[in-house]
Amino acid sequence: MSNASFSHYFKNSILLTIVGLLLGAAVGFYYTGTAAGVARTLFIVSVLSILEVSLSFDNAVVNATVLRDMTPVWRRRFLTWGMAVAVFGMRFVFPLVVVSVVARISPIEAVRLAALEPAEYARLLTSAHVALGAFGGAFLGMVCLKYFFDAEKDVHWIGPLERRLCQLGRFEAIELGFTLILLYAFSRAFPQAQALEFMVAGVFGLVTFIIVDGVGAVMDPGTGGTTVLHKAGLASFMYLNVLDASFSFDGVIGAFALTNNLFVIAIGLGIGAMFVRSLTIMLVEKGTLASYLYLEHGAFYAIGALAFIMMVNTLHEVPEAVTGLIGAGFIGVSLYSSIRHNRAQALQPAEVAAPDIATPP
Repeated sequence: MSNASFSHYFKNSILLTIVGLLLGAAVGFYYTGTAAGVARTLFIVSVLSILEVSLSFDNAVVNATVLRDMTPVWRRRFLTWGMAVAVFGMRFVFPLVVVSVVARISPIEAVRLAALEPAEYARLLTSAHVALGAFGGAFLGMVCLKYFFDAEKDVHWIGPLERRLCQLGRFEAIELGFTLILLYAFSRAFPQAQALEFMVAGVFGLVTFIIVDGVGAVMDPGTGGTTVLHKAGLASFMYLNVLDASFSFDGVIGAFALTNNLFVIAIGLGIGAMFVRSLTIMLVEKGTLASYLYLEHGAFYAIGALAFIMMVNTLHEVPEAVTGLIGAGFIGVSLYSSIRHNRAQALQPAEVAAPDIATPP
């Protein structure tokens, strides 16, 4: 367990925040040319950063469950290379690719729209919310169900429910069947063309999970050897980045409620993503998951709720605040339950020892 200070884990996040605010100020001045415009842009960057952190704490906990089995080398790569994927890839390049595909225009034209016609760019990106919600919901749903439909899981937070889910986990691929049924049920609420779009995107989300999970199984380090361990680290790295991508869909689209400017969104969400990564590393190195028994359970319940909300969002808009509060609620209650469990465990030895002290020689 690490005794490193707060500054050790978050110094890079603080540096990126300073750079991001400087870039945000430059973008604000470029588009408005006024001090008021710069201040407004910096305010939006700050709000987006805070929202990203507050909505992604469950992501950090789940990431930590994967990272704790990775070598320190791959943890550092997740914080560095993965950061490039998270900020430049998911918060900047991915929205451009979506707009390019939806509008059937070149990536260069998508960049032009983002820079010069942000309102049209935002309209095209948000028009893909059905496909993105189905893909992300299916992938995150599988992440959640894979955890609870585990026949070998022996630690339960909500015992009556989780024990039954473990029993159902004896059925092969039950989480896949459950997710397919959920996708089909939601698709029935759409017109035929959109229903097909929803189902296809959802199936691609399932296939992506199967591929990433399968690669991880093939590269399992159980056979030993440096090469295999290296591959296992790569597989976990791939899994974490796909997981982060799925978490990002709602945040990227929801950010357009504050601004249509792609560059401001990328800066704000990027700063938040860096803090989430630093928090993830801290959770791993300080052994937080081992110290709080049910925290992991709360995070996976939060992921399940997010997956369901992403699908609901394709039909009816769910405010970001509601999504964040539900996730925070699961994390908070699981943390409280863990603290109570730790206190009960701490009292047990004293209760056992007490009669021995009182027994006469």
